[in-house]
Amino acid sequence: MPTFAPLRPGDPETLGGHVILGRLGEGGQGVVFLARDPSGTHVAVKLLQADDQVSIGRFLREAQVAQQVAPFCTAAVLGTGVEADRPFIVSEYIEGASLHRVVQEQGPRSGSTLHRLAIGTATALAAIHQAGIVHRDFKPANVIIAADGPRVIDFGIARSLNATSTLSNMPVGTPSYMAPEQVLGHPVGPAADLFSWASTMVYAASGRAPFGSDTMPAVINRVLNHPPDLGVLEGPLRDVVASCLSKDPAQRPTAEQVIMRLLQHPVTGSGMLAQGAAAAQAAASAGRPQPSHPQPSHPQISHPQISHPQPSHPYAPHAQPPHAQPPNQGWPPHPQYGQPATHPVRRKSRAPIIIGVSVAVALAVVAAVALAVPWQRISAAGLTTASPSPTVERRTAEPRTTPTSVPTDGIKRVQLPGGPITLYEHPADPITLTSYEIYNKKADDWIDYARGSLRGTFKKYPGNWESLVSPDGRSLASRGRNYTSDNYDSIIITDRESGGRTTVKTVRSPLISSIRSWSRDGSRILLNIEKEDRGNWTYLGFVIVDVKAGKAKVIKVADQAIRDTAFGWDGSEQGAVNVVGKDKGLRFFDETGKATRTATGVGKLASGTDDIFSPSGKMFVTNCPGGGDGDHCLWDAETGERVRKFSSDCDKVLGWYDESHLFCWEQDNGTKDEIQVVDFQGRLVRKLLDLPNEFDFSPVFTMNHEPDG
Repeated sequence: MPTFAPLRPGDPETLGGHVILGRLGEGGQGVVFLARDPSGTHVAVKLLQADDQVSIGRFLREAQVAQQVAPFCTAAVLGTGVEADRPFIVSEYIEGASLHRVVQEQGPRSGSTLHRLAIGTATALAAIHQAGIVHRDFKPANVIIAADGPRVIDFGIARSLNATSTLSNMPVGTPSYMAPEQVLGHPVGPAADLFSWASTMVYAASGRAPFGSDTMPAVINRVLNHPPDLGVLEGPLRDVVASCLSKDPAQRPTAEQVIMRLLQHPVTGSGMLAQGAAAAQAAASAGRPQPSHPQPSHPQISHPQISHPQPSHPYAPHAQPPHAQPPNQGWPPHPQYGQPATHPVRRKSRAPIIIGVSVAVALAVVAAVALAVPWQRISAAGLTTASPSPTVERRTAEPRTTPTSVPTDGIKRVQLPGGPITLYEHPADPITLTSYEIYNKKADDWIDYARGSLRGTFKKYPGNWESLVSPDGRSLASRGRNYTSDNYDSIIITDRESGGRTTVKTVRSPLISSIRSWSRDGSRILLNIEKEDRGNWTYLGFVIVDVKAGKAKVIKVADQAIRDTAFGWDGSEQGAVNVVGKDKGLRFFDETGKATRTATGVGKLASGTDDIFSPSGKMFVTNCPGGGDGDHCLWDAETGERVRKFSSDCDKVLGWYDESHLFCWEQDNGTKDEIQVVDFQGRLVRKLLDLPNEFDFSPVFTMNHEPDG
């Protein structure tokens, strides 16, 4: 829950339909309130001091332009209004302390934290300038250190409100970050913001402004006539800052040129802002050198990776990337908090189907994690603690389903970014590829890609451990690579239509919370609580995030039998389900973490299956008891009885296409891997995706149609 001060007498209770909750701060321009919009999302509302019609009109025009700023490292402007002849501006609420406060309380920034702070704030200025806006009040107090990196606030306000201001009525600290032309009252452009940016970077590195902050006349004299004191800055950042502090605005680089130099790119390009934002996100928090999330030292579970078997065994691929080692064998020591990882770090929502494992390694992986799959949408109303054995097949128990046709004409081919990967999709498909991850061998890391909508384009998210798109395609749940400044793991929920972002704290270090899945209606998100225990990662419970309220409910589960596998939604999506030991069935838990029932004797669950449960929740799929990957058994979720058994050429079931089809991974000819739709007679019906088999690839398909029945 955000921290705020109580309202004072005379403060408004509402502004423009937003319920005012409390005060976030007060400054020379007005009061900032924490508010809740009609959808329940927290926003920041700044009620400004301007009360003459000329200033109000100018402010409203410029604030409207500010809404067009690309959401790179900024707090998005969401709207404006006028209440009792005073204008207000509504912006995205960014939880975190200002850079000014962080440096005061925790000391100067240094090393990679400082470098990424510089890239992030320069990226914000580049986005602001591209919208035709000059910030004019860039300073440490207007940089918020959020969980996902630095965010610049209050752009688009300074000119409209301070155009007639004099130095005598400005806050004392402001001239320390003002460019000479601004001090002299001359017209200012983007170059003035770069001067202020450079001054802010000196403060971040040393705790003091480059021209001091004593008396106003002394500061102004130094800004106009003396060289800056760059303090401890060194290397490329020192050179860039020195260029930006030139007295002549024509000699200063642009924001994009600053990004280019900090990223050491030879030329700028259309993707420079995205690259800058990604580099800044990796910092997660510049509050103090923050610990990276500890990541497991064994393959983890949630979304399938396409594996490439050798003829000798269906799990055996070709090459062996370092991350694909068997559990607890041969992994380097886990990095300490705050230290860079020296080995490829596995994200927390991956299935252990990995390209590049040898036969022996693959067998070890499968034996260890074959049951650790994400359970979702199972209807367990008829299961009790003593569930009936599913060993007897009763055809009369077959759920009533209507077979659907799989479209095979009018297929659209989509080339995916990141490699020679082709997606084959149709508007009538009930599932959609919404995100995926590719292993970058050079960087020794997994790179996220997520779709902008259910049918939109894909974008790279290199700063995320996890990226999961909501069922309607509108929102993205992501997990950064670092804890917050107060040592909490968190997820960020971004509304891609409005640009609004909500940061939800979950569990405190050393625990982590991996994103498991959205609920079908998109109102909640399930996460897993995990902890490292003597080199092994164990599951301690789950977290349910209320998306609208922006709150997390942490549920600890005191059950030693389910420590090795992940939790997922139950059929009602009010509780969770997990695997009991190895091959011992499914155990259901309510929202309080209490075990309610267990289903046993269902055989092995296909390692890496994205979703074993049908869209209606009536059935779930396993590898038949005593069978292999190509032997599929469907079970009635209410009675636990087997309702169908069939075999196919599938090498790995990945999930349900609809109520009468599965989709699976299949190796076609030794050079390519394919994802195919398969019917209940074992026939491969249509290709959904293909790629060369040397790629390490982890897809996530979203069920975007209402279930049958």
